Amino acid sequence: MVGRASAVESEQRRKKIVTFVLLVILLVSVGLFIGGPTESEVIIVEFPNGKTMETEVASTPEKLLFGLAFREGLPADTGMLYIFESTGLHRVQTRQFPIAVDMLWIDESHHVVQLLEQVPPCAQDPCPHYGPPPEPVRYLIETEAGYVRRAGIATGMELKFTLRM
Repeated sequence: MVGRASAVESEQRRKKIVTFVLLVILLVSVGLFIGGPTESEVIIVEFPNGKTMETEVASTPEKLLFGLAFREGLPADTGMLYIFESTGLHRVQTRQFPIAVDMLWIDESHHVVQLLEQVPPCAQDPCPHYGPPPEPVRYLIETEAGYVRRAGIATGMELKFTLRM
């Protein structure tokens, strides 16, 4: 009987270790996913009026899907730059966003096509879709609500994108 009890304890210990290792892997993965941008993932957006904005790049399927969801907020003069796989009439939602945002829809040649201001967060389904813009776009910038007005951004402006090294 003692040998059998020892085998059961050993099996339980092994299950606990496997569970612990899987939990650690999950937590590290989540931390990397929702953590801040790395240096190579930041693009500085410059507006014709001299204003600049530091943007985190959302180009992976996960970041394109979740965007600013589950974040605590956005620092001033920052945003998220969505780079869609192709130019098109894209739509987005603000599901689980912590704050209202301004949206800048931008075409392939870096011109602002449409502005949406004070877009509210959505805490529960069904969440409204925003877009598609009136013309095909390749990029979308989401930033804190009020930024468009404060920075004097208008449709037709041509933006410059600079990768921060």
